[in-house]
Amino acid sequence: MIPPFVQLPGSPFAVLPPGIHWATLEEIKARFGQTARRAWLFEGVLAVAEALRQANCAHIYLDGSFVTEKPEPNDFDGCWDATGVIAALLDPVLLEFANGRASQKLKYRGEMFVAGFANSGTETFLDFFQRDKFTGAAKGIVGIKLKAIDGAPQ
Repeated sequence: MIPPFVQLPGSPFAVLPPGIHWATLEEIKARFGQTARRAWLFEGVLAVAEALRQANCAHIYLDGSFVTEKPEPNDFDGCWDATGVIAALLDPVLLEFANGRASQKLKYRGEMFVAGFANSGTETFLDFFQRDKFTGAAKGIVGIKLKAIDGAPQ
């Protein structure tokens, strides 16, 4: 279940409370895909989830304004767990980070990073996404178990 938003003092939009909140794609669509813009972005989430699932990725994590109360987010941000991923099956666009990740945004309407890669110093992208960019306070993200998409064991 995706919990209600919380307001962090100094952050312009309410966010999810700290932690990884596991949800199905249907729950994500119901919660975050209810405007025309958000539905369009959610189509990108579906596409990237399927591309990663086909490469044997087990988990992805969604962040960014898409999982806040911001009415019209620009895109979605996220990261994916590389454990068990079959490199030969991975869409090369997911490893293209040039030009502000323009290739990813064009194809998937958002940008995805490798969860365990360093964002800065010793912090991984998975850690980075669990901090509010305006205040530095802890906040939540949404986790998706991709193996559940096709009924495979989780």
